[in-house]
Amino acid sequence: MQAPSWDPTLIQRHDKSGPRYTSYPTAPQFHEEFSLEQLESAIERSNASRRPLSLYFHIPFCDTICYYCACNKIVTANKSRARPYLDSLFDEMRLMAEKVASDRPVNQLHWGGGTPTYISDDEKRELMGVTRELFNLHENDTGEYSIEVHPGQMEVGTIGVLRELGFNRISMGIQDFDPLVQRAVNRFNSVEQVSELVSAARQKKFHSISMDLIYGLPMQTLETLRATVQSVIELSPDRISLFNYAHLPHLFKTQKQIDERQLPSADTKLSMLELAITLLTQAGYVYIGMDHFAKPDDELAIAQEKGELQRNFQGYATHGNCDMFAFGVSSISAIDNIYVQNFKDIPGYSAPIASGQLPMQKGLVLSEDDLLRQYVINRLICQFELCFAEIEDKFGINFTQYFATELRELNELTADHLIELAPTHVRVTPQGRLLIRRVCMVFDAYLRQPTKQSFSRII
Repeated sequence: MQAPSWDPTLIQRHDKSGPRYTSYPTAPQFHEEFSLEQLESAIERSNASRRPLSLYFHIPFCDTICYYCACNKIVTANKSRARPYLDSLFDEMRLMAEKVASDRPVNQLHWGGGTPTYISDDEKRELMGVTRELFNLHENDTGEYSIEVHPGQMEVGTIGVLRELGFNRISMGIQDFDPLVQRAVNRFNSVEQVSELVSAARQKKFHSISMDLIYGLPMQTLETLRATVQSVIELSPDRISLFNYAHLPHLFKTQKQIDERQLPSADTKLSMLELAITLLTQAGYVYIGMDHFAKPDDELAIAQEKGELQRNFQGYATHGNCDMFAFGVSSISAIDNIYVQNFKDIPGYSAPIASGQLPMQKGLVLSEDDLLRQYVINRLICQFELCFAEIEDKFGINFTQYFATELRELNELTADHLIELAPTHVRVTPQGRLLIRRVCMVFDAYLRQPTKQSFSRII
């Protein structure tokens, strides 16, 4: 896959606010009229399909607060608060497992947060033990079982515990190694700490190590970012995510603790992104799309090369044929043709479970148009191209007639060389790859409707 090319004029012209498309339709379209009957019907269709499962578990707790964070989390040093939450989580899992065919294999499993390693090692063993009792986990290390960790708050010995539990992929939230930046965002992890964890993970034969970085943080400069990226390259993770910091303190109260005067300018942020992409691609990483990079022999890069790459609520994925069952506060399941989201606060989440009910707050049944546009956006964001005949065969439509409005709107992007538009296909150019969200937005029917939803900028 060809690396993106850099054109600051095009970036500034098309750097609008828009969805990240971990789902389509996006979460603002979920509504509280969604019913238990609609969920149960979707599970019945899911069971009949025999599709494998993807399980997600949300552990919302953190020891300390990271000022940039926009995740659903609970910051407390009182570890006993996790116990009642885990009890509710186990009960939710049992309620759902009663409805799901027990022999369906779990090809993908992920613990996210918060900080999943916040819970004790015994609690980790308990959670994985209950999961094994209720669902059909692979016991031969062939599943893609991953966990997010805060490398500054984890003992090296925990690596062995995680491997013992069946995890074979680990994602480390680095963000930045510079001491001034770390102090400005209240998140600390040294190169030495991360290096020690990486060595332990390789010794325990983890299949993949991922690292997350953020550009645009307070006190960050081009030189500090260069040093961080070069340190990460030397650590040689299999995958790297490079996220744009979106400063939205009116939406995320935590961000009010960041001094806006310390944030880099918009022009500096663009230079940071260009620098990081240059360093990573020169080091041999493949630009997968949006904010993801991978080594050429990584499964993500191979899946993209084969045209099999997918995208879901965890980002880019190689297991797009799974139905996702998600557990815990705020988690979102994607089952057959529905999305369903749990309550976002612990009291709202725990109350229905205590009454023997699933803790769903809202959801959405996808229409035929939703499913069609979901597929189109997925192909664009994963493969950077659309073959009209493939979509016509799959959905029984005439592409040029169905998307006549969208094709007219694509002319602007064609004129700016973001895409190549032919009678049979759309192909995103190297200049357009950084702006792939802008291309996808053309096919988003909901953006044509009035909305109060705030999205981050594309770049």
